[in-house]
Amino acid sequence: MTHPVDECLADAEAAIARMKGAAIAARNQHARAELMRHMRTTAGKVVARPLDEAVALVSHEWMKAWSLDAGAYPELAHDVTAFTAAFCADARESTEQTQAAIRNAVAALEAGFRAIGTSLSDQMAFRSECAHGWWQSVVPLPAELRATERRSIPRAGEDAPFWSAGAQPHCG
Repeated sequence: MTHPVDECLADAEAAIARMKGAAIAARNQHARAELMRHMRTTAGKVVARPLDEAVALVSHEWMKAWSLDAGAYPELAHDVTAFTAAFCADARESTEQTQAAIRNAVAALEAGFRAIGTSLSDQMAFRSECAHGWWQSVVPLPAELRATERRSIPRAGEDAPFWSAGAQPHCG
């Protein structure tokens, strides 16, 4: 027979595990949503420019914002360009096809980031000027970036996920 205290501790551990998974999933989804919101707004601002010019301008700005050299990451630069082109086309006329292109481009961009050893959510949290501070409460800024941080990124103040800040296995 399991003791009620042990049951409660096991239930708490299971709840914490679900919370951790939910926090990471929320961070990933929110970073994706923020990037897409920014891209829709930006594409709307450059809609009067010729398509090639608009795509080149916006793609370059995002690569720069993420501190990524297009020459060093040509495959990722291609993914960023395709992602930007999908939004710029949609800004001109939003259709089922342009929206499908956006969905496909987001998936390809996320795969492109994984291929270079990072993620869209990490790039948004650690490199983008539009970072939300709570993102670093879920996945903290890596030590190598803290040492070389080139801009002020909103911080929640912790160097560890919020669920481990001040955590002690047993307090008595």
